[in-house]
Amino acid sequence: MKLATVVAAILAVTLIPAPAAAVEKPGLTMRGADISTLPRALELGAKFYDARGKRDNPYDILRKAGANYARLRIWNDPTSGYSNKAHVLRQARAIKASGLRLLIDFHYSDTWADPGKQFIPAAWEGHSLEQLQKDVYDYTYDVCTSLKRQGTTPDSIQIGNEINVGMLWPAGYVNNSDFGPLAGLLKSGYAATKACNRATQVMIHTALAGNIDAAHWFYDGITAQGVKWDITALSYYCMWHGSLDNLRTVLTDVKARYAKPVVIAETAYPWTTENFDHLENIILSDAPCDGIPATRQGQAQQFAQVQQVAREAGALGVFYWEPTWTAIDGNGWDTEDILNSGNAWENMATFDDGGRVNPYLRWQR
Repeated sequence: MKLATVVAAILAVTLIPAPAAAVEKPGLTMRGADISTLPRALELGAKFYDARGKRDNPYDILRKAGANYARLRIWNDPTSGYSNKAHVLRQARAIKASGLRLLIDFHYSDTWADPGKQFIPAAWEGHSLEQLQKDVYDYTYDVCTSLKRQGTTPDSIQIGNEINVGMLWPAGYVNNSDFGPLAGLLKSGYAATKACNRATQVMIHTALAGNIDAAHWFYDGITAQGVKWDITALSYYCMWHGSLDNLRTVLTDVKARYAKPVVIAETAYPWTTENFDHLENIILSDAPCDGIPATRQGQAQQFAQVQQVAREAGALGVFYWEPTWTAIDGNGWDTEDILNSGNAWENMATFDDGGRVNPYLRWQR
């Protein structure tokens, strides 16, 4: 080879830069659905259909719509028997078999825990704060290791559900901004999760996406007590938690303030004002937020906007709350009377009364 040719080849390699590789934005990596009521619906004969009207496995329908995560609540000993340890273990196998990741939402109660109620499970009644800390550790570790043993290790765990002012009341209630008792319980849950599996991400979940001052009060309070967590989780329902602009502000703020990823652990929007059972629905307005109608297209539009705001704020993702909870007789809300209590949320599901998925709604990266 001639010298001139060699030099030209060297110059071509060293002086001409290669085209820049396209850099993909991280996007939303946690695209979730809380499907805690699904086992009961399936046992009662519910059928689910994809956007083309073809009957399919509901887990697969959700995955094909873009979901990659399933969230399951766990109650200690509910009267209904659903969402207890045995049912969660069984459903976790179905979730993992469908290729979805798993988030376990510990309520530490025999029934619903939320900002207005945090009932101590019957088995822990009368326990001291010190004993409750041990209860939380032992129960969390037992459930997590049981899931791990069957090959369905949780990818994430919530220590409490919407614990705006504490959990396991009255022992873990935040009185006069004293976060000490709550902090001890949260530390127990964190330690148990990491003892089970170091890679499992711990969330601390409140319903404070609409109030930045309250979010500061809570998360500053547990931070000052030395509480550790991996992901800040917030519920956001536009009907109760304000505008999308405010949501963007809160998400951006808490992500920076606590130097931790943030996720919207719950959201939903109605697709109709019609009621399909004997219990009146919670949301009755035909345009609950921003003039967006309660239609299939409106539900999809509002969910897309929430995801877009989460993406812009640098959040990890968004979980839709109970997309499969349609009005199936016998799948009621009350753990004491699941057979007769009815469903006030079926117009917020992403499947219609015939079990067909909203063809417009998608979980988006």
